[in-house]
Amino acid sequence: MTSETLVLSMILFGIGAAGFVARRNAIVVLMCLELMLNAANLAFIDFSRQHMNMTGHIYVFMIMTVAAAEAAVALAIVVRIFRARKAVNLDEINLMKG
Repeated sequence: MTSETLVLSMILFGIGAAGFVARRNAIVVLMCLELMLNAANLAFIDFSRQHMNMTGHIYVFMIMTVAAAEAAVALAIVVRIFRARKAVNLDEINLMKG
């Protein structure tokens, strides 16, 4: 028995995973990663609602905290790379190569 929100969560996660693999722009990759995290949040809330417990809500708050920290750090890295290389295309970035 799957609910509509769980199906929506799977669709959103699939779209985010496909965008994460297919895209080369760093900002779009970060947006796809956030979409995947929000899909996981939606699934946790749905499971929590179906099983009548608050454990899913605790996981959601933890994921939201990690997502906010990840977004801040990742965007700071992207801005720094853009200032150095004038590009945010992941194929053109080779700063980590020795």
